[in-house]
Amino acid sequence: MGAEHQITAGFMPLFDSAVLVAAGELGFAAREGIDLILHRETSWANIRDRIAIGHFDLAHMLGPMPLACNLGLTPLASETIVPFSLGLGGNCVTVSNAVWESMAAHGAVSDLDPARAGAALGAFIRERAAAGREPLRFAVVHPHSGHNYELRYWLAACGVDPDLEIEIVIVPPPFMTDALAAVRIDGYCVGEPWNSAAVAAGTGHIVTVKALLWRNSPEKVIGARKAWAQQQPDALAALLRALHHSARWCQDAANHGELAALMAQPGFLGQKAAIEMPILTGHLQLGGGAQRTVEDFFLPFGKAANFPWKSHSLWFYTQMVRWGHVAHTPENLAIARDCYRPDLYRSALKPLGVALPGANAKVEGALKVATPVGSAGASLVLGPDGFFDGQIFDPDEIDTYIASQSHP
Repeated sequence: MGAEHQITAGFMPLFDSAVLVAAGELGFAAREGIDLILHRETSWANIRDRIAIGHFDLAHMLGPMPLACNLGLTPLASETIVPFSLGLGGNCVTVSNAVWESMAAHGAVSDLDPARAGAALGAFIRERAAAGREPLRFAVVHPHSGHNYELRYWLAACGVDPDLEIEIVIVPPPFMTDALAAVRIDGYCVGEPWNSAAVAAGTGHIVTVKALLWRNSPEKVIGARKAWAQQQPDALAALLRALHHSARWCQDAANHGELAALMAQPGFLGQKAAIEMPILTGHLQLGGGAQRTVEDFFLPFGKAANFPWKSHSLWFYTQMVRWGHVAHTPENLAIARDCYRPDLYRSALKPLGVALPGANAKVEGALKVATPVGSAGASLVLGPDGFFDGQIFDPDEIDTYIASQSHP
């Protein structure tokens, strides 16, 4: 019997595409009657454009990218919705060995502590400025990316103005390691394995991680063309079930060796499987022999990792406003709120009896420890979700939060 649905999907060579890749390669999609055709892309701009012109039905996407499409921030855009999250965490901030040595001279140690690392980096940035040297250049993967917003959030909270005191440039994820080695950039924020690759090459040092900047925070999502989703509701629901089963498989430690081998293939990451184990275990080599294990470094499943929380979408929106990417208006706020679609996630997964949160949004930063919450279906525990600077984001108090978020 042939597949009931054919779905074309784009992805970037990052480990956090694993749930989508495994769904296609390991039969989860086929078991739901889907012929899932995967296309590897070289930049997030290509993903955005190919969704817009209809080459892809959906794609592995940066969490804020669908908002940018819907808010008119992209040259080519079609209305895009988010019915599924591909996981939480997984990014790091990596700097060159030279920058790390200078940070260490200002008190940085290899413990990944965002406040300590940020203070040391800030001191080095001011020392360079006083000496009349050019600003450090940091790379992020796309202007409307979690990477850009978390790098800016971290620096601003540590007293560094990311618009004035450093330069931020755009570099596609697979080029980050080479750009650092070629001294074209001084540091970057990117998803794995492109941090561990720089450490393995001896050219970079990991200074902090997303999982400590904002614990259990959103990263990549499934971005689907809204028109396609409306025309093919059964195909989308079947895919969400396939992704759910894939995510559960990816999270299981017993499968990590097989998953790393799959993702190491040339058509996916083309990196040694050993470079991919840190994201699966949370055990990171930081550089210079230092190592650290980070709890919940990357979660493809569990703790509602796949639920498209409206509060995640709205936090990204507040950062777009903060950094001048979009004006804060009632219309834009409504667009941001409607971009993430927990209703589609619920309707697709309800027949499976899985844990579904009782709410569509939550106060971000309020949970200090893993906490059971009200849910339909199976029991649900949410992970701690604190911001490193102790801030709380209440999606019902957006105006207040935006007013409190300023440049340093």
